[in-house]
Amino acid sequence: MREYLLTILVAALVTYLLTPAVRSFAVWFGAQAAPRDRDVHVIPTPRLGGLAMFGGLAAALVLAHGLPVMGKVLANADIGTGKALLLSGGLIVLVGIADDRWGVDALTKFAGQVAAAGIFVMQGIQLYQLPLPSGEAMSLPPAYGVPLTVFVVVATINAVNFIDGLDGLAAGVVGIAALALFSYAYLLSFANGLTTLTGSTLTAAVLAGICAGFLPHNFNPARIFMGDTGSMLIGLLLSASTIMLTGTFDPAVIGAYAQMPFWVPILLVPAVAAVPFIDMLLAVWRRTNQGRSPFAPDKQHLHHRLLELGHSHRRAVLIMYFWVALIASCLVGLSTTNSVVLVSSVTIVVAIAGVAVMVGMPRMRRRNPRHASGPAPAPRPRQPV
Repeated sequence: MREYLLTILVAALVTYLLTPAVRSFAVWFGAQAAPRDRDVHVIPTPRLGGLAMFGGLAAALVLAHGLPVMGKVLANADIGTGKALLLSGGLIVLVGIADDRWGVDALTKFAGQVAAAGIFVMQGIQLYQLPLPSGEAMSLPPAYGVPLTVFVVVATINAVNFIDGLDGLAAGVVGIAALALFSYAYLLSFANGLTTLTGSTLTAAVLAGICAGFLPHNFNPARIFMGDTGSMLIGLLLSASTIMLTGTFDPAVIGAYAQMPFWVPILLVPAVAAVPFIDMLLAVWRRTNQGRSPFAPDKQHLHHRLLELGHSHRRAVLIMYFWVALIASCLVGLSTTNSVVLVSSVTIVVAIAGVAVMVGMPRMRRRNPRHASGPAPAPRPRQPV
């Protein structure tokens, strides 16, 4: 655990320290997000925050390979985790830089995402098996494993990209998801007497670190956006941890320990990313029904609807954090304890309380005399860079 904590700290610190320099570079480079009709910011804001996150990723991986225990485990592993993440991450960052500065079409971005997934496959990161209800594992031949791996990578990248619409939203949601993956992998490994030093756990730890390091600069009011450079990078890392996690544990061993239905380890990974995935599916369905392209932008994402309910920018983001954390903690609890009733009961009670607060707070705010006298004054915009 100490080596993981050190890796997380380095990832967060390097990302945090690099972000101001990247912000200055983005201003000089001309990579700024001009306000659009569907946006919530009112002045041009620098992008390219993903460059700082990639720097934190590289620093953390270099440190991990130099640590006494983790370095040996990574050196002897069948999968080149560090090489795969740096090569695929570097490619996706280059595509993101081009998009943040000049804008690229959806087909070009899709090709870059598929190529990044291809690098994963060439380095050994792919789906090799899936758990079955019987407690056994179904082996996936390359004819099925490779396209399924590409699908998971591309879907996760675009799900994170879809939710990147409010200050600090994507970084916080993915950071929580990464912590859930890390907790799940570490606790099950420890409980079953397996090594806790794995590529999937390391990837989740590094992802949590770079999100934590970037969030202070990106939380409302954001001084820099991660842009497609960052959203595609953290989506890529989330998919990498997800894919590697499927081959880390024997389903029979997990079932014997947790005494839970077979679907718990299967649902954990998509559940921690449920909010961006649901938002993505709703957006595709909505735009298709309207006769528009699934990639056509709009202002009807989940976070936009929270703003329409009367929540402030920060409160809308915190509500999204709450639901992701609730889903993630529920699945981690179900996979690491025998008390299904207790975990489910606590989750339901907390969920009901969360809905009550989410719906009732804007109404209480409108009934408050201080807010009923008239419209609130317009916020003073930040000075343009």
